[in-house]
Amino acid sequence: MTKILILAGGYSKERDISLLTAKSVFKELKKNKNYKILVKEPNGSFVKDLRKFKPQIVLNLLHGRYGEDGYIQAILESEKIKYTHSGVLSSSLAIDKELSKKIFIKNKILTPPYLKFLFNKKLDKKKIINKIKKKFNFPVVIKPINEGSSVNVYICNQLNFFKNLKKLKNYGEILIEKFIAGREIQVAILGKKKLGAIELKPKRKFYDYEAKYNPKANTKHIIPVNISKSNYNKVTSIAYKAHKLLKCRGVTRSDFRFDNNKFYLLEVNTQPGMTSLSLVPEIARYNKISFYQLIKEIINDASINK
Repeated sequence: MTKILILAGGYSKERDISLLTAKSVFKELKKNKNYKILVKEPNGSFVKDLRKFKPQIVLNLLHGRYGEDGYIQAILESEKIKYTHSGVLSSSLAIDKELSKKIFIKNKILTPPYLKFLFNKKLDKKKIINKIKKKFNFPVVIKPINEGSSVNVYICNQLNFFKNLKKLKNYGEILIEKFIAGREIQVAILGKKKLGAIELKPKRKFYDYEAKYNPKANTKHIIPVNISKSNYNKVTSIAYKAHKLLKCRGVTRSDFRFDNNKFYLLEVNTQPGMTSLSLVPEIARYNKISFYQLIKEIINDASINK
């Protein structure tokens, strides 16, 4: 019997999504009588409970800070327990939007131009506006450097820029990025396989937290994506290249904007959601991979490090 500890919940703003993911995954895994499963939160007694249960594998279903930024991965490595998804370095690189962008740019992967903004001094409104206009002009996207699920991401014009900027003051530093207005396409990679792509048409401004997780948001999911075969091969190859550059393992989902026949890579998510509305299971399902098979492949790829 294989003992699996499902790690869910956590301390990030994506806690509720992590718990939903865990619920969906647990429901599938309990069908297999050869699995002994414990669902656990990474609270104060986590390491003690980990040592007591002695799992062969930790299925890491945490999202956001402390879950997909290398923090929990470092604990699991120190305990010498196999865990799913990307390792310490890959996780910390992927969640850091500035560092990952630098890697993309260095390796000739197109990504929207950006500025890093620090909240450590008095705002010179005229200076920052001039800097943005000189670099790429409005509209822009402002976002935390290390959050997931589009938490606290805003599309701004010059009029509402400072109003939205204030909302992110607690982060200390953020990215200001050129807004790319094109189609939203997301690509899933599973190990060494290009799992597939999906297009999103949100009713909202963009595929934000609400569009991702609220069924009433009525985001339209389009699969197969209506692009040429050469463009399909191109976007899946870019996602695979980014997956490899960051040395990811297990499953990743890369977010793109497609505009003027160019693909702009926004970010790579090392622990995509697995809820009923999540994209990776939908892409897998379209490609004749059941939810259970998908989870099993992720589990089979578990490692202490690679």
